[in-house]
Amino acid sequence: MERPFLARNPSVLWFLLGLAMFTIGVTVLSEAAGLGLVSTSFLKTLGKTLCLCLVAIAMDVVWGYCGILSLGHFAFFGIGGYAIGMWLMHARTEGIVLPTLQAAPLPPTPQEITDAIGNQIFGVVGSSEFPALWAFSHSLTLQLLAVVLVPGLLALVFGWLAFRSRVTGVYLSILTQAMTLALSLYFFQNDTGLRGNNGLSGLQNIPGLEHRSQAEVSLWFFWASALALALGYVLFAAVVSGRFGSVIRAIRDNEARVRFLGYHVEHYKLFVFTLTAMVAGIAGALYYPQAGIINPGEIAPIASIYLAVWVAIGGRGRLYGAVIGATLVSLLSSWFTGGSAPDINLGLYVIRWTDWWLVLLGLSFVLVTLFLPKGIGGLFDRLVRKGDAP
Repeated sequence: MERPFLARNPSVLWFLLGLAMFTIGVTVLSEAAGLGLVSTSFLKTLGKTLCLCLVAIAMDVVWGYCGILSLGHFAFFGIGGYAIGMWLMHARTEGIVLPTLQAAPLPPTPQEITDAIGNQIFGVVGSSEFPALWAFSHSLTLQLLAVVLVPGLLALVFGWLAFRSRVTGVYLSILTQAMTLALSLYFFQNDTGLRGNNGLSGLQNIPGLEHRSQAEVSLWFFWASALALALGYVLFAAVVSGRFGSVIRAIRDNEARVRFLGYHVEHYKLFVFTLTAMVAGIAGALYYPQAGIINPGEIAPIASIYLAVWVAIGGRGRLYGAVIGATLVSLLSSWFTGGSAPDINLGLYVIRWTDWWLVLLGLSFVLVTLFLPKGIGGLFDRLVRKGDAP
């Protein structure tokens, strides 16, 4: 009789228990719970970090387990953020302009309402008309579907074209980076309907929750992010275990041999690439309402490169390694770039960490690659093996 999934994967159970204890602890210490030891701004940072952990796990599955070094997965993350951001901006703007129009002597027509909303949203780029991309922005249900379907469809089309052509290795990485760059340049244009370099802002103001404090709303998003991370971890743990997981690891190690054995390698790679893109979109949809703003810079190729660095530092091929890497880099980045890290005065030169953080991150990546090729997660593996040794 086959053992239950959690019995075969005890690390999943430990991760879920640790995440649950962390979530409960932060909740009790938050401002919304009354203690106030965890500020609302730091609570948002923790919630965003959980979202980054989720997209890092997706990256680890596609790269660490399947061997596809995608330099475009943060683009899927950004698309998810744009999809939910469009609804947030539309609904919030409607709540602002509608009372004013209804106070006029003559009731407004539907077209006048649409024009007023469009003028408020797109006036910053010199327009007042709703682009075709915003056709469903009035519907939360349709935009939530777009969070999942748009990244998934883009990954499906791109992956089908790339994998059927048997593009692999560094050439595939370059293609994914080119896709990301093309999307970023497209989003930067004012006539795309996404407000160009201005992006979408004010996303932290959730329509219908104006009577709730930011402390409460932030806590709810923190819970949602923790739940999404837990479900994502279980999902991907199931994907990489069993026969399917063995096949994708074999594709990573020797794709030609797996194809020779009769497996449809392209189907496996396409499934993993598309599934991870959809999960990345969900992570982005939870991240940007906590960040409050999204712009095309979030989709730039450098963001996906950072994502690969997180996974490498944490230890690719280990789901918990991706969580370690994303958590460590995210929190350290907030500390160094947020002004909390003290400057170091060397007399002739003052080291300001807001300027040197990326140098420190790059140096960490080089050191981990040279001395810890299995990442920080590899250290845990060594400790476990030593603990099991007689």
